[in-house]
Amino acid sequence: MQDSKKVVITAALTGVLATRDQCPYIPYTPEEIAEEGRRALEAGASILHIHARQDNGAPAFDVETYRRIYHAVRDRCGDVIINFSTGAVGIPREERIHHITALKPDMAALNMGSMNYAIYSPKNKQFYHDFVFQNPFKDIQYFLEKMVEAGTLPEMEAFDCGHIHNAMPFIDMGILKPPYVFSFVMGVMGGIPATTENLLHQARSVPPGSHWQVIGIGRKQWSLVAAALTIGGHIRVGLEDNFYLPEGDMAKSNGELVEAAVRLAKALGREPATVAETRAMLNMPFRG
Repeated sequence: MQDSKKVVITAALTGVLATRDQCPYIPYTPEEIAEEGRRALEAGASILHIHARQDNGAPAFDVETYRRIYHAVRDRCGDVIINFSTGAVGIPREERIHHITALKPDMAALNMGSMNYAIYSPKNKQFYHDFVFQNPFKDIQYFLEKMVEAGTLPEMEAFDCGHIHNAMPFIDMGILKPPYVFSFVMGVMGGIPATTENLLHQARSVPPGSHWQVIGIGRKQWSLVAAALTIGGHIRVGLEDNFYLPEGDMAKSNGELVEAAVRLAKALGREPATVAETRAMLNMPFRG
């Protein structure tokens, strides 16, 4: 990282699992997603991580919905870095990547391994959203090759320790080239637990010179954000990952979560990187 004082803040605007029954402020439509992107950008985010949704909140995987999102975000947020998801369960791999091929966003999430994925309720003593998230090496390579063809930077999402090492064959083959961008997703049932000790292990495991951020799921997010800030890492916040502000109140927008992240960063001697600074850090010129 070129300047450890600067912290890149990603805003994950909307996932695919949470609904407005859980948090009424989750955006669904392209226009709502773009407005949330604007709020996050104005608060200090430089990267927007985006899943597509149908207008009723169900997941969307079609190119046209992503196209509407892309143009709505560009209209409201200028040269902000757009990062589209490729995560899906039960969808052919061609559909998981076709919006990247068609729209060529700045970045795209590249899930680096398979895992059990669930939400467990201690209160009700039962699992919710219990499924296997399949990402065999042949699919990872397929997605990576499509991203390279599109000029899209892969954001490697590591849900466990071994997922970081899964990048090594692709580096060896010459498909994956610097800058290496890793996201440590922590706190998903089935993946690595959200602890400071585990974050330190993940941070020590990436190739030298890698750019990494922490993605804390749920209320433990803020302790991980603080830990990442103190060791020179970058951070992601947003309604996809966590609904609540550090004080415990539900956030009313992604902008409020980014504002809280900026306050914490400044308290720890870091400053949010601008879009231009982030593009320079990642060697990512704006393509329009």
